Amino acid sequence: MKVDAFEIEKWMNEYEDDAVYNMAETCVHPFSLKELMKLGNQGYAEFMDELGDIQMTYGAIVGDEKYKANIASNMYETMHADNIISMNGAIGANHLVLYTLVEPGDEVICVHPTYQQLHSVPKSLGANVKLLELTAEDAYLPNLDKLEEMVSDQTKLIIINNPNNPTGSVMGRKHLEAIVSIAKKHDAYILADEVYRNLLQDPNNRVPSIVDMYEKGISTGSMSKALSLAGLRLGWIAAPTPIVEACLDSRDYTTISCGVIDEEIAAFALSQYDKILARNTEIIQKNLHILDDWMNREPKMHYTKPQGGTTAMLSFDYDLSSVDFCKGLYELNGGFVAPGSCFGMEGMVRIGYAGDTEILREGLEKFSEYLRTLE
Repeated sequence: MKVDAFEIEKWMNEYEDDAVYNMAETCVHPFSLKELMKLGNQGYAEFMDELGDIQMTYGAIVGDEKYKANIASNMYETMHADNIISMNGAIGANHLVLYTLVEPGDEVICVHPTYQQLHSVPKSLGANVKLLELTAEDAYLPNLDKLEEMVSDQTKLIIINNPNNPTGSVMGRKHLEAIVSIAKKHDAYILADEVYRNLLQDPNNRVPSIVDMYEKGISTGSMSKALSLAGLRLGWIAAPTPIVEACLDSRDYTTISCGVIDEEIAAFALSQYDKILARNTEIIQKNLHILDDWMNREPKMHYTKPQGGTTAMLSFDYDLSSVDFCKGLYELNGGFVAPGSCFGMEGMVRIGYAGDTEILREGLEKFSEYLRTLE
């Protein structure tokens, strides 16, 4: 098995630690444990004392029951705790699903751009991977006519990402229903990476999960992006029972259990899901307004305004590669964004706008300072 280099992770690993103005991060501004406890009116000392009584043995093999129940009740309409598998982040969840379902010679269709794992891993497993290109002309939504042309009776799996990383596009119910209809014709699975689930610029826009729409739909999620708790390193698979059972057979070879303390904290956080989502929606709305104002002041920068998630792709009118463009910003003043080449989108950069608001403000000022040097 040979897998392609993971370009965005290589970029982050090389530059993130020394960045002064980190505008490449993809999580909403993280909680401290004290902030999280305060949100739930839980005494910090009392909670930590309870954690201190936990024996440091393996946790529940498929995940803490309370943690899984809170995922099911907050994130899905038809899922129950038994439909949830605890994993080490959404990256672990995606990998387990792909490892379980994809065999050499299978046809897999994946939206592009997206998180590279979603197409590089099935390729490494010997699948024939076809990329469904998302374009600005389609507001970075899957073109349904093109998808219908690409899907065949050999298609094992269709992979989507909603809201999309890196573009911030959001597929609504009608778009998802059309994708489900196409998949049903060919008896194909749909894997939806939903790590930004419910993190929408319009909180009144109700977008269903693929697992609630289709008997062969699979959702992966995370405590990291929309819930601001990346340090827990927890995610999950939500799927119908037959898929859960197949994934559990594979999981025996990759994961015994996740951390007992991590799952205890995650279960508490999910009990405060509505408060966390309200806090994080406020952050992305406020910060996107700041980014939008900045874009309107920079005539050589352009974008399709994101509708959800935490990231946007910005195109630039300068005769530089995206890597050189990003390195120039970083070397001038420590401003840090990600090159579009990491996503197959040359001439663009990915910005993460959901972190600390003041760092975003200051970072965009430094961005403008850099742009003046290019004129």
